[in-house]
Amino acid sequence: MTDPIRLSKRVIELTGCSRREAELYIEGGWVTVDGVVVGQPQFKVADQTVNLLPGATPTPLEPMTLLLNQPAGLTFEAAQRLLTLASHWPEDRAEVRPLNSHFSRLTTALPLQSQASGLLVLTQDWRTLRKLNEDVAKLEQEYVVEVSGTLAENGLERLRRGIKVKGEELPPVKASWQNETNLRFPLKNPRPGLVAALCAAVNLQVVTMKRIRIGGVPMGKIPAGQWRYLAPGERF
Repeated sequence: MTDPIRLSKRVIELTGCSRREAELYIEGGWVTVDGVVVGQPQFKVADQTVNLLPGATPTPLEPMTLLLNQPAGLTFEAAQRLLTLASHWPEDRAEVRPLNSHFSRLTTALPLQSQASGLLVLTQDWRTLRKLNEDVAKLEQEYVVEVSGTLAENGLERLRRGIKVKGEELPPVKASWQNETNLRFPLKNPRPGLVAALCAAVNLQVVTMKRIRIGGVPMGKIPAGQWRYLAPGERF
């Protein structure tokens, strides 16, 4: 029985590569331990069988952006714990090989409002993060809002013109009915509580609120708690 060592050290012993190359092999999903891919260079191995998969290359990974359908009421830390290989949406068409390394060093911009569900963007790519932060005032966010109550007369038209409530000017919004109970709200950088205030101004109460789009990127049909990759052709 040998003493456990880091997986990266075992890969160096097997291949004669550098430490950085060993880490890239492992983080790239090219290394198996007893036939199972392990993506952590610090993983300890003893007498297990360690192999490189065919076609293995020590190539730096491209930064990834993940789109999660976050259930309501979760903290950012709790939402991150939903990101696993098992929760990857099976119908994802991005043609990216899922890796555990895609879940590290993730940052989000435009966090969901309290009690809202829906599209949450988590990214390793500084360019995507900068785009979302710098263009936040211009990017349209679309929400589907389940409401209760009876809409005030000409309520949608009043929302489109803009409403003044208790001396506060609420911005005009092109709200429309999705079905009998759900309204669609396209909004630019909505402040916390704005959707509830807009609904209350026309005698409606918010039951649930889900973000379904940011800029040109829709959430799609991802089930709650699952995620997909931002496809190469998608742009916020």
